[in-house]
Amino acid sequence: MDMDLASEKRLLQLNELDEFQLHAYENAKLYKEKTKRWHDKQIQYREFEPGQKFLLFNSRLKLFPGKLKSRWAGPFEVVSVKPHGAVELRDTSSSGTFLINGQRVKHYLGGDIGRHKTSADLVDA
Repeated sequence: MDMDLASEKRLLQLNELDEFQLHAYENAKLYKEKTKRWHDKQIQYREFEPGQKFLLFNSRLKLFPGKLKSRWAGPFEVVSVKPHGAVELRDTSSSGTFLINGQRVKHYLGGDIGRHKTSADLVDA
């Protein structure tokens, strides 16, 4: 057993381990940058002006049964636009206002939202 040869081999193994760790760090950094670019591309920028009407996305609705129930509530009227995408909305049926993230609203194109239930009787033939 040659100690010089064993120590040289051990140093080479440590250097390979350091290189492997460096490559893993670089790959993680590249992956993070790529996912950030993808996420930023998915963000939809919308223009908000006071007086416009919007629909609000209800993300808590998934706790309730009802697959065909709409997750969009509204229409709501924009009162003011805050910095960094926050929007202050007012319900058209009440006078209270609330502040929400601008990513949770979409433009309301008009018309009445049907909130009535329908039923269909199935008859055996």
